[in-house]
Amino acid sequence: METEEFLARMNAGEPSRPGTDLAAKMHDLADEAIRLCMELNTRYTTPDERIEIMSRITGRPVPDTFRLFPPFTTDCGKNIVLGERVFLNSGCRFQDQGGIRIGDDALIGHNVVLATLNHDLDPALRATTIPQPIIIGSRVWIGANVTVLAGVTIGDGAVVAAGAVVTRDVEPNTVVGGVPARRIRSLQDSWRSAR
Repeated sequence: METEEFLARMNAGEPSRPGTDLAAKMHDLADEAIRLCMELNTRYTTPDERIEIMSRITGRPVPDTFRLFPPFTTDCGKNIVLGERVFLNSGCRFQDQGGIRIGDDALIGHNVVLATLNHDLDPALRATTIPQPIIIGSRVWIGANVTVLAGVTIGDGAVVAAGAVVTRDVEPNTVVGGVPARRIRSLQDSWRSAR
C-alpha cells in the first residue's frame, strides 16, 4: 500500500484491524518514524537539521520558521501538517495516524501528547484502532504535560493550561484546564477588562 492511500483511508476514519494491509502499512510507517526520531534525538542537531529531519518524518516540507527542542517522537509522522512559526518544546509525543494539523504561531509545551487513535471498546476487537484527527488552530498555546485526545479541535487563540487532558473541542480565545479540561474563561473578556 502506498502512503497516500494509507493517509486517505486513515483520514476517512477507517478502523485499522490486525492482519489487514492498513495495519501492515501502519507498522511500516512506525518503523520509519522510529528510525528518523532516533536520528533527531540521539545527537546534537542544528535548527536547520531539525527542519530537514522533520521534513523527512512528515514526508512534506516543514516551514523554515519551524522550531523544535528535542527529544520528539511520533509513531507515524506522515499525517502531521505544521503551519508557520510553530514551536514544539522538548518531550512532545505525537500519535498522528488520524491526522494532526497545527496552525501558524502555535506553541506546544514540554511533554505534550497528541493521540489520534482510540482502541475499539469491544474486548474481542480491542486491538483495532480507530483514527480521528486533532486540529490545533493558529496562535494556540498548549502548556506542559497536556494530553489532547482523538477528534479534538482547539480553536484559534485558545490556551490549554498545563497538565490538562483535552477530551472535547476548545472554543477560540478560551482558556481551558483540568482533567477533563473545562472552560476557565474567555480571553476576549480578559482583554476587555484590561483596557
